[in-house]
Amino acid sequence: MADLSPFAGSRYTGISRQGPSTELAALVAPPYDVIDDDQRASLEAGDEHNAVRLILPQDLEAEGDRYERAARTFAAWEAEGVLARDAEPRLYAYRMEFTDPHGVRRHTRGVIGALTLPEAGDDDVLPHERTLPKAKSDRLALLRAMRVNVDPIWGLSLGSGLTALVEGAAPLAACVDSEGVSHEIAAIDDPERIAAIRQAIGSAPLVLADGHHRFETALNYRNELRDAGEEVGGADAIMTFVVELVDDELCIEPIHRLIEMPGATDIRERLADAFELRDAGANTPEGVAALERAMRDEHGLGVVDGRGLALAIPRADVRATALAGEHPAVAATDAALIEALVVPRLADTTWQYRHDARDVAALVDKGASTAAILCSPVSVATTRAAAIDRVRMPQKTTFFWPKPRTGMVFRSLD
Repeated sequence: MADLSPFAGSRYTGISRQGPSTELAALVAPPYDVIDDDQRASLEAGDEHNAVRLILPQDLEAEGDRYERAARTFAAWEAEGVLARDAEPRLYAYRMEFTDPHGVRRHTRGVIGALTLPEAGDDDVLPHERTLPKAKSDRLALLRAMRVNVDPIWGLSLGSGLTALVEGAAPLAACVDSEGVSHEIAAIDDPERIAAIRQAIGSAPLVLADGHHRFETALNYRNELRDAGEEVGGADAIMTFVVELVDDELCIEPIHRLIEMPGATDIRERLADAFELRDAGANTPEGVAALERAMRDEHGLGVVDGRGLALAIPRADVRATALAGEHPAVAATDAALIEALVVPRLADTTWQYRHDARDVAALVDKGASTAAILCSPVSVATTRAAAIDRVRMPQKTTFFWPKPRTGMVFRSLD
């Protein structure tokens, strides 16, 4: 069964527990894979101890390897008292409060602990999506050098009762990020509550929502140590944020596709045999919002190109044939529709992925990308149905938002 253990985390010192801290806000960072060069420079300039220096260390040749520099930086911050390790292992309640894209106030509540890595053949920790091929050497090199989990992956529990068990924990620190999301971390020290949380999580499979590649990197590192005959120790687990897989605790956004095509390609012509394409007007923020509503109502995709906006409704017979072999929960997703009907018609295309429809449309309008495909979000019910049947969603189906901030707590493997 999935096993989430307490650990003694390292945290920034001198942070007030009385309400959101502007000091902490300057120290924490978004997940490493959403930070561009400009944002990294801004985070570094904002505070010399910002966590971005650990997750995305710069390669300054005069000072040696960047991964070793991250390790030296972490050790120095602990030695200088910038970071301090908690005296005893504990679980950490984590809460995010935010306004969703529809203007509704929401929250996500869960717990951070050390998830024991499964052995080959175990199926208590399940991938949520099929993953794109991606080099894992960068995160593996950082893990080897630092021996620290710098940020949590995200797991969804199919068990019940977890949310109530993490409420009322003793606050440790809080901050508000640049998107207005409130982040709070709190201590869970009571042995009975810890045991109850572990039992709730262990009662059902755990589904990976975010961090598939970091999870695979952790497995590779553990196995690497075993093969070398070295002590595995803390490398047998990975820091994980676990949330109950229920509507009240999750905000799932779609992932849109930016497309770069040869200059003379007309995306609407390429898709015409499989979709009914209806013009949806000019590429404006208001037009994009109206197109997203039409996509949900008509079960279609959105198209953004040099002509403006269009609604692409799949032809029923073509869709049924293309998705006949898929699980119903998978077949219901726009990502599956794109894999089956769009990708084969755009074989000479390069793809990028973003989760904000207006930003995607603006990039096409500026000429930074040839075209885009907009998707509708996947429901929690569909996500749960796939998880229960142990079926993987297509790649880039879901964007769980908001993300925990890197730097609220670190987990050393030593």
